[in-house]
Amino acid sequence: MFWASYLLAALAIILAWPAPIALSRASWPARAPFTAMVLWQSIALGGGLSMIGAMLVWGLEPLGDNLVSASAGFLRILVSDEPAASLGVVHVFAISAATLLFGHLVSTLILTFIRIRRQRSRHRDMLTLLSSPAADQPATLVISHPVPVAYCLPGGARSVTVMSDGLMDLLTRAELDAVLTHESAHLHQRHHLLLWAFAAWRSALPWLPTSLLAQRAVSELIEMLADDEALRHVDEPTLVRAIAIVGSGALPDQPDTLNDPLAEDAGAPAARGTTDVTGGTADARSTAHRLQRLLTPLPPLSRVQQGLALSVAGLLLIVPPALLVAPELIG
Repeated sequence: MFWASYLLAALAIILAWPAPIALSRASWPARAPFTAMVLWQSIALGGGLSMIGAMLVWGLEPLGDNLVSASAGFLRILVSDEPAASLGVVHVFAISAATLLFGHLVSTLILTFIRIRRQRSRHRDMLTLLSSPAADQPATLVISHPVPVAYCLPGGARSVTVMSDGLMDLLTRAELDAVLTHESAHLHQRHHLLLWAFAAWRSALPWLPTSLLAQRAVSELIEMLADDEALRHVDEPTLVRAIAIVGSGALPDQPDTLNDPLAEDAGAPAARGTTDVTGGTADARSTAHRLQRLLTPLPPLSRVQQGLALSVAGLLLIVPPALLVAPELIG
């Protein structure tokens, strides 16, 4: 287990710093947003498991040849008051740090979920007061606001799409269909669950710059995935115009007349024009990337390239558990 701890630590460092930076700067994710999304998830999961595993394996190394036998030995020490002479101060510190980090990550995930649920509940209550159902669109609410606004509010069977009347006045029927399909894709593909996980990662490790990079990248990728779904129902020029119109609500020269109570604590788009309460952000930079992707499309990744990226993602999920459970595989 000695070498396994060092390999896990090295993997944790790679996945915490150079790998996310390299992926955030790469151009290929726009050509395969789903594949890039899977890779981002693998980096996050593999990195967290490697960080915790490196400390845990280092701390338990005197008690066994692998994590299973060492954990059994540690449990006997705790339950039977067996002597722990083989564990030094450094080993106890490593075990404690691993336990605290695991608890911190799990508790942050739970607290982030509770916070988001409360925000969405307050947001939904405000919508009840300040919106009205769309005349010809099911599960769609309209708020009175001059700035182009469109977003979705997840909630299972109570999920809704929210638009401003200012946006509806600017869109043609086809463009409106493109916006509705885009927002519906966010709900059907459960993008809010992905964003919840990456928001929790950023909250748990705010000192790690790459957690912010990951959250931004994932937010942009889900917008691209929703764009791809919209392209199945409308033509490209229509979607481009719709994105540009909705994106105009996020431009910095918009007058600051958006003191909308819907924006308070909920990340509602009324405050920035296009931030939806799933956590995704269609800011000016993201909108520009999406428009560039549609106006100057690049060829999609080949099956070989996608297979290679997915294989790397799979290895990132397999290697840390293998090093924990069967470190003898590395010698």
